[in-house]
Amino acid sequence: MDKVCFKTKKGPAAVGPYSSAVIYGDMIYMSGMIGVDPKTGKAPEGGTLAQAKQVFENIGTVLQEMDAGMDDVLKTTVYLTNMDDFIEVNKLYAEVFGPNFPARTCVEVSKLPMGLSIEVECIAKK
Repeated sequence: MDKVCFKTKKGPAAVGPYSSAVIYGDMIYMSGMIGVDPKTGKAPEGGTLAQAKQVFENIGTVLQEMDAGMDDVLKTTVYLTNMDDFIEVNKLYAEVFGPNFPARTCVEVSKLPMGLSIEVECIAKK
């Protein structure tokens, strides 16, 4: 099996030297996705929930480019700069991934790129 580095054409550009995702066999290892609009490169107004909506939209867009979808996500890691946002993000997460939820880890971190408040990475099957 060969490792295939994937760079999105429709999702937000990487903010560093990394691929949007790596495909290995039938697995997709997606880099952390932030809540910026791919067209503007800026976060939507409205705080963490607005950023979370954009994050999940971006994940869906990038997965679609690789012929996969949200139902193919097996595991996520959610990074929040404030765990007080957990409840509202959790409600949105349930709408996006339910009823067959992927495994998940959620942690609070001190900072995220571009001063954002949420980042989500995932592993999916192709």
